[in-house]
Amino acid sequence: MFEGKRALLYIAAAILSIYFLIAGLVKAKGFFAPLATAVILSLVVLPLSIWMEKYMKRVWAAMLNSLLLFGISIGLMALVSMQVRNFAEDWPEIQEQITPKIEQLKTFALEHTPLDPDDINQAKDEESDAMGSNMRKKITTFLSGLSSFMANYLLTFVYIFFLLNYREIFKNFLLRIMPDSKQESIKNTLTKSIKVAPQYLLGKLMLMGLLAVLYSIGLGISGVNNFILVSVIAAVLTLIPYVGNILGFTMAVAFGFLSSGDTSVLIGIALTFTVTQFVESYVLQPFIVGDRVDVHPFFIIVSVIAGNMIWGIIGMILAIPVLGIIVVILYNIEATKPLGILLSKTKFSEK
Repeated sequence: MFEGKRALLYIAAAILSIYFLIAGLVKAKGFFAPLATAVILSLVVLPLSIWMEKYMKRVWAAMLNSLLLFGISIGLMALVSMQVRNFAEDWPEIQEQITPKIEQLKTFALEHTPLDPDDINQAKDEESDAMGSNMRKKITTFLSGLSSFMANYLLTFVYIFFLLNYREIFKNFLLRIMPDSKQESIKNTLTKSIKVAPQYLLGKLMLMGLLAVLYSIGLGISGVNNFILVSVIAAVLTLIPYVGNILGFTMAVAFGFLSSGDTSVLIGIALTFTVTQFVESYVLQPFIVGDRVDVHPFFIIVSVIAGNMIWGIIGMILAIPVLGIIVVILYNIEATKPLGILLSKTKFSEK
């Protein structure tokens, strides 16, 4: 009886701890999101930094790796911004082509559903009034969000420099707070855990790059407007397990078929995604990414959803490598080993 009550107490304490942890992460997003991003990215370039330290001082290697990541991010943002600008320039033409199709859908909905035309027009008028009255507020919010993003964006690379340059301090701190008898086990756990993020993210980045190229070729031949932007976004969406490909296909159809109305474009989009998904699943994924993160698919989905709720897109990207590191740590601590086994893809009997 007493054991049962104590177990319930532990469960309740765990649930409350998780709740307050998530609430704290949401509230402190501005601090923890760039720091967590910096930790993962510093682990990605750590092998390169260690190699460079053979030929130069650690401080210069850390600085060059930080600048390398900064340059790559600037290049990606420049590519996307060019495509967004092209899309903005083409928007009047796209809107002109899409408007008749939207009207057809509206007519179909009115004829086959109990919707009232007066209710639709009233809702449209109310939305227009609300947009006009809130425009100044939206602009202010956008500028505030932009300044916050830029500050966190630059701060991320400052964090990366310090994490790479002073990594021995953090490692020695973890070892010193542990008993001597546990230090060898801690070293092994650290070695295994720091390999998870770079292995997964580098494999995933290579995969996304190849997918973006394949999508660009297929969608460009199919005649999709702004096919480079669509291809990059569709490739990035593959970070979301299982549903990312569906979202990418839906977006491509919206950009391509709805703007042109040509059936051949729709066929081209369908063929592009079918062939690319086949190549990804049976050729690229096994060889490039493989089983780099030992996490059960169910918990991968849960972590991605939780990451989106906590930190948005950044949370979705970081969710899987962070969970992979947590699983490694849990499995290598005797008291939490059952939980590590539960979160992994391997069965209890295999452990």
